[in-house]
This record gives sequence, structure tokens and C-alpha cells, in this order.
Amino acid sequence: MLVEGARILDVGALEKFDANKGAERIELPGVTLFPGLIDAHSHLFLHPYNETSWDDQVLKESEAYRTLRAARHAQATLESGFTALRDLGTEGAGTADVALKRAIEDGIIPGPRLFVATRAIVATGSYGPAARNYSGFHPGPDCCLPQGAEEASGIDEIVRAVRRQASLGADWIKLYADYRTGPQGEVRPTFSEAELRAAVEAAHDSGRPVAVHAMVDEAMRRAAVAGVDTIEHGYGGSRETFALMAKTGIAFLPTLTAPEAIAEYFHAHDDSREPTENMAMAAKAFQFARDEGVIIGCGSDVGVFAHGTSRRELAWMVRLGMRAVDALEAATAVNAKILRQESELGRIRAGFRADLVGSRRDPTRDIAALSDICFVMKDGVIVSDTESGRRP
Repeated sequence: MLVEGARILDVGALEKFDANKGAERIELPGVTLFPGLIDAHSHLFLHPYNETSWDDQVLKESEAYRTLRAARHAQATLESGFTALRDLGTEGAGTADVALKRAIEDGIIPGPRLFVATRAIVATGSYGPAARNYSGFHPGPDCCLPQGAEEASGIDEIVRAVRRQASLGADWIKLYADYRTGPQGEVRPTFSEAELRAAVEAAHDSGRPVAVHAMVDEAMRRAAVAGVDTIEHGYGGSRETFALMAKTGIAFLPTLTAPEAIAEYFHAHDDSREPTENMAMAAKAFQFARDEGVIIGCGSDVGVFAHGTSRRELAWMVRLGMRAVDALEAATAVNAKILRQESELGRIRAGFRADLVGSRRDPTRDIAALSDICFVMKDGVIVSDTESGRRP
């Protein structure tokens, strides 16, 4: 492979490159080389909830502090072989993701290439931190709890929110189609079909795709009918709704690792125990999506669990029946297409970005090889190379 600048110039047999006398030669014998991995559902501004609860991160950690943490998270992610992320909301850190993206692009800090959503958009009163959880708090016109997302109600407000996030630097628009708003804290749809449709139209008019958080089937159905581009989580989705997604080309990011992490933190779950109800629901939804031929990308919800370990999502995909090579494709070529980057990322091909990762083992045979990364290159620049002993 011949790399020039940030791109792959050519790929072929070694003899093909003998004339390139001035090229620096990097040898990685026995290493399996594959395209840089992509996690299409991440939260760089969060860290595991067993360290600090979500509410406390939003309420007690300043935006500056969270941004500094996010920079470290970005470095750990890149060094683990994930050279691109779609970050789906700063969860109370405003538009700091736009600044983080710029700092990475300008070479100030190391990190994956980012596709950001700034603040997610939620129905008024539906998100967190929830006032009902804070005894004696009664929000008034001049006082409110900090929120993890931007609130909107009605078509005019949701369209205004979409346009605001776009103007602030969002590459994607993130909507919450449901949340824990029921009388007993159960998950209920929040935005109406008309509100979702208006938001999607406004986003698409601006050239931005739409990602939707949806846990219950009715919220997923509304989102699909509204014409969104991706649905995240989907644990309660029916076979019929996944069939609708397949028919309309809506991609699914299953975030299988998140319920496992929550079970570990709060229910003392480990591999010796049966899956929790939420883990079982996620597995069932994943199977429905596979059965119905839905486009499935790799999106882990990392931030709920430790950054630099997004590979856990691919392990879950394989554990639940996907071939290792298909899981790798989900995290490379499929995710690149979801991100509208199919001519730039996700393949080792002339003209593509030189985002390359190497493992001492073959991950197409054993997905656990992703825990043995020995070489990472992004945009033609070596990030790490522990195999040849060459220092970046």
C-alpha cells in the first residue's frame, strides 16, 4: 500500500511499488490490516455511570471540566483503533463538541474524526435532570435545572431548534422520540408524528441527516414514518417496525453494550448470570433487525461505559449471531455509508483516507483480536506502532 499525505495512493503487490524509492517503508509482518473503525453512537462528554451518575455529570461537572475529559476520551478512542465517531449529543455540555472537533482537525489534540450533533432535541419536560427527582424544586420562569438537551414543543419550536443546532455546527440532528415520561417512569413516545416529520424536513432541507433515540415500538414507528435516517437503541421494536425500516432504508444502531454496562453497574451482572430483561430485549431487537434485512451499523453508546473500549459492541454483535467479518463491515464500510462518507472512509482503496488499523491477530476469524491493536494510522499519520518499534 502506498500512502501519500492523508490518502491511500495505491494498493497492490509489493513489486508494484519498487519505483517509489523515496517512500518510507513500514513493515508489519504477521499483522492483519483493516480500515479504521467507526463507532456511530458515542458520547465523548460522558463517562461511566458507576464513576459519576448521569445527573451529577450534568449538574456538577462544568463544561470546561467535561471538555478536558472529552479530550482524553478522544485520545483513548483513537489509540484503540476507532478513527471516526458520530457523537450524538453533549448531554449538557452545550456545543463543546464543535470545539472538540475543531481542535482535533487543527491537530491541537489527538482524536478520531468527529461527526457531531451538538445538543439533542427533546420534548419539553421529558428529559433530565428531572425536577421531580429533586425535592422542593419548583422551576419558575427565571430558574430551571440545567438540562441535558434542548427542549421543544410543537412544530414551530422543534423546527426552530433544528435550525438552531444546525447553525451552531451540528453535522447531524439528534431527536428523542421517547423517554421515561409515564406516570410510573415508563418509557412513552414524546414527539408526535407531525412534530417528527417537521423536524426531519427542516434537517434535510439544511443538508443534515437525522438520528432518533427510540426505545418503544410506537416511537420507532413514528420516527420511521417521519423519514429519519437512523434509529438508535430500538430495544422494544416489533418485527413489523423493523420491516418498515428495511423497506425505507433506515439504518439501525443497536447499542448492545449499554444495557450490559448498566446491568454491571447497578445489578451486579456478570457473564455467569442470565441476561437482564433489558439485555434480552436488546438481543431480540437485534435478531429482528437481522431477520428483516435492516441496515445495521456499529453504534455502542460508549460513554455509558469506558472510552477506548468500543470494541465491546462488535463482540456483542458476534455473540448474538453475526459473523465476525460482518461485524467488522458494520464498523467500517456500513458505518461509512451511514455517515455519507462511503467514498472517504471504511475501505482500503486508492483515493480513500489513510485510516488504517492493524492487529497481531485476524479479527475476521476472532473478533477478540480487536483487543490486540498494534498499529493505528489516521489521515496518513501514525498514531501508534508497537509492532515495528517505530515511534510516531
